[in-house]
Amino acid sequence: MHAPAPGWAVDADVVVVGSGVAGLTVALRCAAAGRKVAVVTKARLDDGSTRWAQGGIAAALGDGDTPEQHLDDTLVAGAGLCDEEAVRLLVTEGPDAVRRLIATGARFDTDAESGEILLTREGGHHRNRIAHAGGDATGAEISRALVAAVRDAGIETVENALVLDLIKDAEGRAAGVTLHVMGEGQRDGVGAVHAPAVVLATGGMGQVFSATTNPAVSTGDGVALALRAGAEVSDLEFVQFHPTVLWLGPDAEGQQPLVSEAVRGEGAHLVDADGVRFMQGRHELAELAPRDIVAKGIMQRMQEQGAEHMYLDARHFGAEMWEHRFPTILAACRAHGIDPVTQPIPVAPAAHYASGGVRTDLRGRTTVRGLYACGEVACTGVHGANRLASNSLLEGLVFAERIAADITTESAPWTPPTDGFPVPEEGAGAEHTTPTAGEPTTRPAGAPHPAGASHPAGAPLLASEARYTIQRIMTRGAGVLRSAESLARAAERLNAVHQEATAQLWRDGKTAEPGVETWEATNLLLVARVLVAAARRREETRGCHWREDRPDRDDVAWRRHLLVTLLPDGTLDVRTTDSSDFPRSTAPRAETEPQP
Repeated sequence: MHAPAPGWAVDADVVVVGSGVAGLTVALRCAAAGRKVAVVTKARLDDGSTRWAQGGIAAALGDGDTPEQHLDDTLVAGAGLCDEEAVRLLVTEGPDAVRRLIATGARFDTDAESGEILLTREGGHHRNRIAHAGGDATGAEISRALVAAVRDAGIETVENALVLDLIKDAEGRAAGVTLHVMGEGQRDGVGAVHAPAVVLATGGMGQVFSATTNPAVSTGDGVALALRAGAEVSDLEFVQFHPTVLWLGPDAEGQQPLVSEAVRGEGAHLVDADGVRFMQGRHELAELAPRDIVAKGIMQRMQEQGAEHMYLDARHFGAEMWEHRFPTILAACRAHGIDPVTQPIPVAPAAHYASGGVRTDLRGRTTVRGLYACGEVACTGVHGANRLASNSLLEGLVFAERIAADITTESAPWTPPTDGFPVPEEGAGAEHTTPTAGEPTTRPAGAPHPAGASHPAGAPLLASEARYTIQRIMTRGAGVLRSAESLARAAERLNAVHQEATAQLWRDGKTAEPGVETWEATNLLLVARVLVAAARRREETRGCHWREDRPDRDDVAWRRHLLVTLLPDGTLDVRTTDSSDFPRSTAPRAETEPQP
């Protein structure tokens, strides 16, 4: 992206971008192995998506529960696209990873008499296996513990810093990142962190939609950076819309209050305005069906009745249970004039979690050497077409530890991994797009390339107000309900935004003034274009991708993954794998030596 030249620099063995459960876990494990680590985070150290997680972290910790049962529930929720090997690693390594998190200082809710961790149940789980903290403040507690550990370890942190682009060496390997620090101090403006291992843990991209549970910082920065660096992304069409988000009115935008799945896990009912439990008969688990099924059930009932929302009824909990088990949700509802103790809660689906992201192997390696990804920004193959409730914190934790192990392992020279399947070559199951109305050509119409002129360096920046244009385009065309027509319209409108900025750059050599808001808008446009391109290509309904014009799941044609790369001319290369097997990254691990 267009940005001033770096005015300062930091050297490290490992730079971690993001400060949620994934990023801070990588940082702690690498530092413990003697690596010099720098953590770069967009806001404050404790201000990422992790702290907003209410429900908890899923792991087979209870009597009678097993990793195999957890695996089965995850595979069912993933609707045929989970990578079983990745899921098996998650569920088998998960319990010990949670115990190590507890040893780091995280305090989960326990039984007053036995001291055992209290476990609850959420959608798609057949067992009570969700560990929680502070009732409904699990993420906040995990964040508190990890932030304290990072500070105690003396790990270098750069806060209020928006990552811009990947730095590569002459051989195309990751060599650090450029970033912009917001504010004044020892470091401000654009700078660089040089490191042979770069770990993206930037969280999600929920702000690509008008209404989301994600914080304002979730603008897809990591996915956009990876695309510009030449990395592949996968399964980006699978955006999970949380079924029960507090409905604040038809024009509500920005971050919306989440009503955790754990409320339904404790016995709350979804009802319509007449008090009818409409999820009964739709799925054996009723309100506790996987999230994609519950979201569809809510949307269908809304369509049937011409309603703007449904209700979550938990009045039977009573005041004491609300105050002790769900104090955060109770406070949020009351702040908006709803008292769950005496009133049903108005709810509707809203964008919540990206099941796809930057494609990685089982060690968190992307297709760019030295670049790793974990947490929501990554696509490990665990979630498939729909994430199982409370698997996100566990995935961030488990794969962060695997990345740290890969970075810090002293071993013989790297040899290509033999696990998984390579990316299909052209003509062997790969399908390439050609430029369409939704994908820009090399030179936009109306912007001739002057003879002898060269293309200005960097992608065009968008004006800050383009953010809201993009969000409305995506909400209308690529939200919970999608169709060929709505997606084509979204692609055309996104392309118009891109073409306008590109034409100005080609014609006048001008672009929007570099700054946080213009960089964020530019990132949002890129991830929106990829999401829509993938959603248009997937002509079926599967998991959290719901095509009204293609209402059935088609395993013959579409039990496979979509891989997307950004080409040098700005067009998107969208390919399908030749099977449901999740293709593994072929990039070697980063080789780092501890700095003195």
